[in-house]
Amino acid sequence: MMNPPLVETRELSVHFGGLQAVNNVNFSLRDGELRCLIGPNGAGKTTFFRLLTGVHAPTSGTVAVNGRSIAGLQTHQIARLGVGIKTQIPSLFDNLSVRENIWLSARRNHSRAAANRIADSVIMDEVGLGEYANTETAKLSHGLRQWVELGVVIAQRPKLILLDEPAAGMTGHDMEKTAELIKRINRTSAMIVVEHDMEFIKRIAKTVTVFNRGEVLVESDVDTVLADERVREVYLGKQTGRQHDTGA
Repeated sequence: MMNPPLVETRELSVHFGGLQAVNNVNFSLRDGELRCLIGPNGAGKTTFFRLLTGVHAPTSGTVAVNGRSIAGLQTHQIARLGVGIKTQIPSLFDNLSVRENIWLSARRNHSRAAANRIADSVIMDEVGLGEYANTETAKLSHGLRQWVELGVVIAQRPKLILLDEPAAGMTGHDMEKTAELIKRINRTSAMIVVEHDMEFIKRIAKTVTVFNRGEVLVESDVDTVLADERVREVYLGKQTGRQHDTGA
């Protein structure tokens, strides 16, 4: 028998008053997979992330991680199942160094000695920030801070990483490096990436799930999705630039 999906939702729904933010979403992701989520503002992508991490409880339906329901679990308990998330809201300690930020993250789930080894591995080998290891994060550029935040997430060694607009505000070299980092991280962790930048999505995606009005509109390989007239109508054709998902 095949192992259960790393994460799976069945008929997942949540509403806030009269707003149906997520509606009967069936979604599954296998170990080692990388999936991009796209959709217009208010499509439900960020709310979906919050359901996966326990920030919101569903109105109906289920979420399972490695075949285990997360119903009733707190966010820190879900994190211990191997779910890590990088949100749009900065989560770094500006007065601490790059290494200190990453070490503290590793220390949540590991011994002091193991945290030392993990921090050094993440900094030197995985995000390539060795020259900034002892630099206060407040002094770093936007791109460097984003990579430190990636380091903070992977230092906990999650099985699944959720990334909310990891390339926001980036252009050129920074975006290229971020795409390479994500592909490198995907060698050891499954990933779900919410992103608006189509060029960035083309760099990293194999399979894309399109949300619209809280539902899955289409799910397929990136070329098929980007050529789909329904996607062009609800998303691509209405985009005039990068936009921010309000979370609904």
